[in-house]
Amino acid sequence: MNPPRPSVWIAQTLDVILILVFVIVGRVSHHESLSIVGILITLWPFLVGLAAGWLITRSWRTPFRIFWNGVTIWLVTVLIAMLLRVASNQGVEIGFVLVAAAFLVVGMLGWRAIALLIRRLSRARR
Repeated sequence: MNPPRPSVWIAQTLDVILILVFVIVGRVSHHESLSIVGILITLWPFLVGLAAGWLITRSWRTPFRIFWNGVTIWLVTVLIAMLLRVASNQGVEIGFVLVAAAFLVVGMLGWRAIALLIRRLSRARR
């Protein structure tokens, strides 16, 4: 098995950082603790959803692709995260679902769009 390309690690790291930022901003805005345990309790459903999205799309092949990969990763992340939050008795009000979905779609598709633009511009310069 070949080791993942650097672009795969970059893509996965950007997705994880985006989710971590969402969790931290959400916890701060709701005046919740920023303890490691508190962050992990909020974070883990999203990371499980993210991993499932990456596995379903097999995004290691084309980590920056927006359609199919990015959109599916986003949908699977939000869906699984919300189901796991329900199963673990964490809050899942409609407002939270909408904010999470909006933040993650802008972030997950946004960084991919920027990455594709940078790639196209660098190819055009060559």
